[in-house]
Amino acid sequence: MSGGHVVITIDGPAGTGKSTAARKLAQLLGFSFLDTGAMYRAIAWGCLQQGMDLTRHDLVTNFARQADLQFEDQTIRLNGQDVTQAIRLPQVTLVASQVAAIEGVREQMVALQRRAAEGQNIVTEGRDQGTIVFPKAPCKFFLTASPLERAKRREAQLRSSGQSVPLEEILEQQQLRDERDENRTIAPLRPAADATIVDTTSTSLEEVIDYLQRVVMTKTSSPRTTA
Repeated sequence: MSGGHVVITIDGPAGTGKSTAARKLAQLLGFSFLDTGAMYRAIAWGCLQQGMDLTRHDLVTNFARQADLQFEDQTIRLNGQDVTQAIRLPQVTLVASQVAAIEGVREQMVALQRRAAEGQNIVTEGRDQGTIVFPKAPCKFFLTASPLERAKRREAQLRSSGQSVPLEEILEQQQLRDERDENRTIAPLRPAADATIVDTTSTSLEEVIDYLQRVVMTKTSSPRTTA
């Protein structure tokens, strides 16, 4: 690995396996890991708990600016409360994309994400990491998968946590979220021009991680800046 700190970005829609792949890749490389989607989910969960009107962007932005977000290993705390499991509920998933489209919220989260990466090697995953947050990162990936495969993965994930949601409902919510993410005016979901596109539809997690690692080793073989 080259000298200096290295930022690896992994973007893509939900259900492509990017969170698991990013976490495993970080472990293999000995890098820190940042789940930026969890940050937006945590803010969304907090707004729901307060019964906040999400059309009041000023209130949501103010909440995000005052929120104390802490990441310890795989535990996420919002204002001291463990919200690791709560933020994965379907209702939070749906609201997270609404919250993420608010300019003030994104500005706050982007600042926190850049601060988290300062002075360390990190794998960061989300929807705008390679395009907006770390545009100079030496290694960028964009993961994709077919809509049906993504929905099936989400269904299995929910079932493993004791939740039963019909596949049709998951597909409908997924399409709605994709449209919001892709069509929002601020940091829309799209691959960076220099991102490596990886289709995970018919590929095992192990194969995906192996490929990501090989690309990383190739692209970070010479000193690069990520500032």
